[in-house]
Amino acid sequence: MRFISTRGRAPEVGFTDALLAGLAPDGGLYAPTTWPTIAAEDIAGFSGRPYPAVAADILGRFAGEEIKAEDLHRICARAYARFAHTATAPLVQLAPDRFLLELFHGPTLAFKDVAMQVLGGLFEHALKARRRGMTIVAATSGDTGGAAAAAFAGLTGVRLLVLFPEGRVSDVQRRFMTTTGASNVRCLAVAGDFDDCQAILKGLFADAAFVRDTELAAVNSINFARIAAQCVYFFTAAAALGAPARKTAFAVPTGNFGDAYAGWAAARMGLPIGRLIIATNANDIVARALAHGDYRRGPAIATQSPAMDIQAASNFERLHFEYAGRGALETAEAFATFSRTGGLTLTPALREALAELFVGVASSEAATAAAMRRTWETAGRLIDPHTAVAVAGADQLAAPPSSTPLVILATAHPAKFPEAVAAATGQVAHAPAATRLEGLQERYDRLPADAEAVKTYVRAWG
Repeated sequence: MRFISTRGRAPEVGFTDALLAGLAPDGGLYAPTTWPTIAAEDIAGFSGRPYPAVAADILGRFAGEEIKAEDLHRICARAYARFAHTATAPLVQLAPDRFLLELFHGPTLAFKDVAMQVLGGLFEHALKARRRGMTIVAATSGDTGGAAAAAFAGLTGVRLLVLFPEGRVSDVQRRFMTTTGASNVRCLAVAGDFDDCQAILKGLFADAAFVRDTELAAVNSINFARIAAQCVYFFTAAAALGAPARKTAFAVPTGNFGDAYAGWAAARMGLPIGRLIIATNANDIVARALAHGDYRRGPAIATQSPAMDIQAASNFERLHFEYAGRGALETAEAFATFSRTGGLTLTPALREALAELFVGVASSEAATAAAMRRTWETAGRLIDPHTAVAVAGADQLAAPPSSTPLVILATAHPAKFPEAVAAATGQVAHAPAATRLEGLQERYDRLPADAEAVKTYVRAWG
């Protein structure tokens, strides 16, 4: 399997090089030259198989011969051994033909663990084979940082730098990043919002000399290996509900569009998906783009679902590339325009094509709180505000056909956002004992929203 940049000005690379680079040198994102096809009988066979085995199967279709099958099975088995639920990503029924896909049973209680734990194993395997070390950087709106810290803490040959917007993540999210005690993990509180953190990350990668000197890599969802790992739970959930004999609809709370793109990728590989509901909070850039064709950045609005407080969804570039007929020149021009002006307009043909699978919907803070309360009252389940955005979004739309189950991605444990959950439901969400962080010492530094300041910090790290 080979990978190309969405902007068309970087050479093709193999899976390992795409993994270790994260971002392509021309500023684009990697996508496979051709998508693997998963046969109907294979999809049906995923039902009942252990989650690590399905993950190794799907990842292997992208890794090809670069990683041996037995190594992938070992990496996936070790990654998911840390999850509190034996199913890794269990389905919970809320109502007839409506389900929660619980993606928060990993060590930091968020869906990012599902991919990040595997990513840590893949990096360790690749770096050991190449006898080299790397500096990994992650920008986070809340959960990626903690998941990366848990996955990479203590790994040989890897040092991890996490950038997060100061004051714009929950206390629990911050402590998952800042309390590892690992000498190879550092965290920076950036004076700005997540989009500032993401812009800094891209600025680091735009400096070829800095990338070379620091052996820089990224583990945000710009890293295609993250997308490949996130595809897995779309397949396992749909197979458990009867795929490929019937379609499944998914409601996906989205900020950086990684999960939503992973759902599209699963469909592209052969999973019969009836509809992908792309649910946003007040930061509705993706919902507006899908509904009106106007992909335009505004100021990030602080909400009770902070991991989605994003106004520049990186993975939307991958989707644009695919729906523009894999037009790298068109995509490069579109996102150069977006970078320069803060907006781009989707063509009517592109909007029409996207509407065949996607529907975007934004929910207010009041609707999000009401979804938390309603889910508790009707189903006896506490959900976090990000999951509630997806529930509220699904409730605004006409129901899919009765033969099509709707799966709502539950992306974080309610205990990560106890204040919001308590305000909406009057209930206290308790974290599993193994993940409680009270009393642990935090360690992080503060910097302005400036790429040069971050470069100086990294160089001083040694």
